[in-house]
Amino acid sequence: MQPILDNDFIPAIKWTKNFLADASIPVSVAVERENSLTYRYDTRIGKNQADNEFYIERLVKMLLWTVGGFKIYINRKELAAYLSNCYSDGGLRSFDKKFMERVYEKPFQIIFTDDVPATKGNPQAIGRNLSGSRVGFDAGGSDMKVSAVKDGEVVFSEEIVWLPKLNENPAYHYENIREAIKRGAERLGGKIDAIGVSSAGIYIGNRTMVASLFLKIPQEQFDAQIKDIYINIAREFGVSVRVANDGDVAALAGSMCLEKNGVLGIAMGTSEAVGYVDQSGKITGWLNELAFAPADYNTKAIRDEWSGDYGVGCKYFSQDAVIKLAGAAGIDLPDNLTLAEKLKVVQKLVNEGHEGARQIFETIGVYFGYAIAYYAEFYDINYLQVLGRVTSGIGGDLIIENANRVLLEEFSELAQKVTLYVPDEYERRVGQAIAAASL
Repeated sequence: MQPILDNDFIPAIKWTKNFLADASIPVSVAVERENSLTYRYDTRIGKNQADNEFYIERLVKMLLWTVGGFKIYINRKELAAYLSNCYSDGGLRSFDKKFMERVYEKPFQIIFTDDVPATKGNPQAIGRNLSGSRVGFDAGGSDMKVSAVKDGEVVFSEEIVWLPKLNENPAYHYENIREAIKRGAERLGGKIDAIGVSSAGIYIGNRTMVASLFLKIPQEQFDAQIKDIYINIAREFGVSVRVANDGDVAALAGSMCLEKNGVLGIAMGTSEAVGYVDQSGKITGWLNELAFAPADYNTKAIRDEWSGDYGVGCKYFSQDAVIKLAGAAGIDLPDNLTLAEKLKVVQKLVNEGHEGARQIFETIGVYFGYAIAYYAEFYDINYLQVLGRVTSGIGGDLIIENANRVLLEEFSELAQKVTLYVPDEYERRVGQAIAAASL
């Protein structure tokens, strides 16, 4: 099924399945992250070197942004050499290399070996602890939310406006976060048992490794004052803290409300945010940064300004996707509008029955259906939770309808297994507050 506004779209899953149909040479790849945690992927390659290189480069890219890691093992010498070139300074994937080095604080390596290590995971059974007095804190880009939870019941919840992405003073962030948590603690009589934090970004061991909230802070100050910001604030309150990516917390909220596991949450907003709760109800510790993972294998597809790569999720499952398709849909969006305002214009048009606006969301739905099938190669999914401002209203209905159509027509077994759903207001607000507090 071809998306109506994008005839050049090459779904990652379709290209991969066509390639593997003629591939018979075994190859194994593994990515290693902190504490020697490893994810191994066994696959095949064919006889065409150019196709093999393209396949392995896209696969490794997907593994890195799904699982995370700073060390790649592979048992084909010629492909190890090709990857080494890609992940060199100035190479095709130099952005990915430097990003992973920053996250894991280790030099990035490509290792050729006949002994590719086996998978070694450490899923964490975090959350779901609702006893006692707890504060849940959710750090967003334009507002922060704090909730006080007493034995599973939200007794206080407040949204507070702040501007973290515009402020370069670490003290601004520290004081605002501490004050918000203090307000929650006061509603619990000043004595709390734990703090749970949901925040956009990458967190390892409760430390902030990369987060757009602190975009303006110089690296030296980031390292000195931001990496341990939540740990230091919790120390002031004399309690433990658990910090998790907001996508994982949203997926945890879905799992808790549904009382089901195997939940992949995808939020389409300013970018694509993802979280996952596995079949045991645990959080994997994976990056889940699918905004940088391949969705479209068309090498001439739109490029992400930050990573410089083509066809990645942030341009297909966000407000950027709506805006990039507007021209093809015959919609002229004024340059002086913000991205969020442009999205609202298109959403207003689809509500009014504009055919071009309708086709935008239908196209995103087709993108999404194929992406779900590709993601299912790496995640064991029963429920797919759909969130974010792009998915609100009629547009969101069209996205889900067309994603389901792709699954039913081309991936019937998966369609029977995976349920797409939009969380209700309780789950999105109260449910997530409880999930954060339960960390």
